[in-house]
Amino acid sequence: MSSTITYTVTGMSCGHCESSVSKELSALAGVTEVAADAKAGTVTVSSAAPLDDEQVRAAVDEAGYELVGRSA
Repeated sequence: MSSTITYTVTGMSCGHCESSVSKELSALAGVTEVAADAKAGTVTVSSAAPLDDEQVRAAVDEAGYELVGRSA
């Protein structure tokens, strides 16, 4: 059961920011695709199975940014 969720992330302002967040999230088990958008302040994560929000939050924190929730 695959899953795609868009999260709101604060602090991203450039391509390097997008790359940092994408790298950390891509390292999570089961993640198949990550698309970070600094301008929109979002990151969309596709995975083989639903991810635990706390794992996603920890990966975003590790990259130096803040996950503030899921986008509508």
